[in-house]
Amino acid sequence: MMSLIKNSKLSYAFFNIFNRKKLKHNIPLYKKYKINKSYFSPISSKDFRKVESQFKRREDPGAILQTDFYKNQTPENQQSLSQFFDNGYSVVKNFISTEQADQVNSEIQKLLDNNEISFKYGNKLMFALHKSEIIKEIGLEKSLLELLDILLDGKTKLFQSINFINGSQQKTHSDSIHMTTFPVGGLIGVWIALEDIKADQGALHYYPGSHKLPYYMNSDYDNEGNFWMLGNKGNKGYEIMLQEKVKELDLKKEIFECKKGDMLIWHANVLHGGEPHTNKDKTRKSMVFHFFDENSVCYHEITQRPALFEN
Repeated sequence: MMSLIKNSKLSYAFFNIFNRKKLKHNIPLYKKYKINKSYFSPISSKDFRKVESQFKRREDPGAILQTDFYKNQTPENQQSLSQFFDNGYSVVKNFISTEQADQVNSEIQKLLDNNEISFKYGNKLMFALHKSEIIKEIGLEKSLLELLDILLDGKTKLFQSINFINGSQQKTHSDSIHMTTFPVGGLIGVWIALEDIKADQGALHYYPGSHKLPYYMNSDYDNEGNFWMLGNKGNKGYEIMLQEKVKELDLKKEIFECKKGDMLIWHANVLHGGEPHTNKDKTRKSMVFHFFDENSVCYHEITQRPALFEN
């Protein structure tokens, strides 16, 4: 019975009716993109097929070089930033200071001790930015947002923060299946090391150039479902499909071993995940920000749920 309710589109739509305040941002966007949908209705990639060819994001590598963020970086960081559109990611060393990283770690521990945040979805500490000024300040750093506007070809809006004490160990995925946008590519991820991290601590891994692959959606692994029900393959089926794609295409994995304060920026469609956290004597303290283009429709492709935005 619980499985039936969980896979029912009607149950999600009923929930959405009572969250109009967090969903109203989509109402003018549906009109803009000529999508005949109520704010509470299920939404997925199939709803955009008739109009997707009309809306494409622009890549402008030259504009990166004009940003204050780029101009204030070391030559090594500048080179990585200039190659973002080719590689699907950029590494920025020493984005925050060790003192800032320590301050974030102290804030997280305090919030845990005071029961103001708790672990969800396994080992994720969600939305600590709403409880911590230092975390919010890092995520809303003006020159970073200016850079992300260029990388997104849009207007950057901070959606969420996720903090980790240990490695996520999440299987290889593209964020575009979980935080999907229309037009596609309207999401960007920023991952910051809050301590020195080696592979055995559950380091982040990624596949350079994988952002140029198709945006794999429900239809790519027979998970669209029907009018009433979601597909039954879910996230597990998606991960299996990607595992097969990585092997079939012989994609080469890189592991992000890094120093405290280093940052990785990745494209909406780059394949990435977490390595096994085999060294139990060490933590993997880190922080992720996800940003949306505020002029994009944002939703979750697998569950076909529009994204909830805090005002």
